[in-house]
Amino acid sequence: MKLRRQARTAVLQALYEVDVAHHLPGDALDRRLGELELPPAVEAFARRLMAGVLAHRQQLNAAIAQHAPEWPLDQMAVVDRNILRIAIYELSDAEADTPAKVAINEAVEMAKVFGSDSSPRFINGVLGALLAETPQPVLSAELPAEGFQALTPAPAPTPTPTPMPTPALVA
Repeated sequence: MKLRRQARTAVLQALYEVDVAHHLPGDALDRRLGELELPPAVEAFARRLMAGVLAHRQQLNAAIAQHAPEWPLDQMAVVDRNILRIAIYELSDAEADTPAKVAINEAVEMAKVFGSDSSPRFINGVLGALLAETPQPVLSAELPAEGFQALTPAPAPTPTPTPMPTPALVA
């Protein structure tokens, strides 16, 4: 499997874990990346993709809802929703330098592996409708992250010992 495809797959699995099990994004992605041996540049690509999807989740959801109006986001399969988020973010990220055809193909391939039988056609249709309207989607760069934890977990705090109460002397 190609390196960037492995990175996208790790991000998809981590986003699924975040959505379903409510695990911390950084921990989820670190677990997935720990299972792979990716070069630093590819790992950085995965972290940028994950951070971008999380930071722009509301805008990505709005784009999905606009181009898949028959499928409310809360009724859409978690896998399909996250594949669309990843693809739309990657299409909008100039630094990713991913051609639109490649982003769509990668999304469809992930849908074939992780989605239902109808997922590839659905993903292709939504992304095709989006690109027909907006060839280069633009996401606001001024949005703060939506409260997700850093993608590199902070070290665990050192517990502070609690002083034992001094027993009272009885006279």
